[in-house]
Amino acid sequence: MRGTVIHAPGDVRFENLDDPKILRPTDAIIRTVATCVCGSDLWPYRGAEPIGDPHPMGHEYVGIVEEVGSDVNNVKPGQFVVGSFATSDNTCANCQKGWQSSCLNREFMSTCQADYVRIPNAHGTLVATDEHPDAGLIPSLLAVSDVMGTGWYAALAAEVKPGSTAVVVGDGAVGLCGVIAAKELGAERIIAMSRHESRQKLALEFGATEIVTERGEEGIARVKELTGGIGADSVLECVGTAQSMQQALHSARPGGNVGFVGVPHEVAVDGQELFFSQVGLRGGPAPVRRYLPDLIDRVLSGHINPGKVFDLTLPLDQVAEGYKAMDERRAIKALLKP
Repeated sequence: MRGTVIHAPGDVRFENLDDPKILRPTDAIIRTVATCVCGSDLWPYRGAEPIGDPHPMGHEYVGIVEEVGSDVNNVKPGQFVVGSFATSDNTCANCQKGWQSSCLNREFMSTCQADYVRIPNAHGTLVATDEHPDAGLIPSLLAVSDVMGTGWYAALAAEVKPGSTAVVVGDGAVGLCGVIAAKELGAERIIAMSRHESRQKLALEFGATEIVTERGEEGIARVKELTGGIGADSVLECVGTAQSMQQALHSARPGGNVGFVGVPHEVAVDGQELFFSQVGLRGGPAPVRRYLPDLIDRVLSGHINPGKVFDLTLPLDQVAEGYKAMDERRAIKALLKP
């Protein structure tokens, strides 16, 4: 088969690779219908994370089941499935509490920008649709496998409630999906922090009520101004930098909550500062599997359309251009079709 391999910062190649095989009874092999480039893929691409030896890339996927292991009985060959970037058995104590991204048998997906993918823990990870969805729904179902599920978790972690005020820090795909989530959870005001016109327009379309273009201390001051000097009830941190975390923490009111889902890079939180702020802080890798049935239903019913975050569609063999376009901020998110 063909798949994506990163060799060095800025060096992504589409190469011939070995076909995946069933290695455990709980595995499945899927034929990829769509995959994509994630904002988190840009960390190693930009040299902000070590790469080591060349290795495959990609953790977002929807596809058709080709083969299943002997212990997989929830999906069967021929079905269209959506999964999560973190696989889970869906039976361990953590999974039963709804924290599938901390499954005791968790494996993080990392080979999905390819024609075929082996899915570990397929019995607890994959959710099949009743029938093959229309082509127009594929982008939104792909978004559910990560960015929509992650934006949803950010809103829940920030305890967005009906009638509340929410701030979304970050205008990438996760932040934009966080706007959708905040609206779905009933926020009355949704302040999206964005400096890019195309992303501002999409945030407003998704439900943002106000846009803040400032960053850092100026951005915090603007949020405070919009909230009567107090701060927001809920803040969704969807970037992962020191500046974005500080911006999120200082934009929340006393008693408010920050949900942080941007993978942290050089982020440090001062204990004294957090203590006296009286702001709640929760984050981590989103337990997407918990939300899949609900989010899939919302997409199939036409209630949400997170697939609009894909503003660039390329053949999978042009994956390098997808990385380049996102790195240069010419695209919010690149969808790849095998």
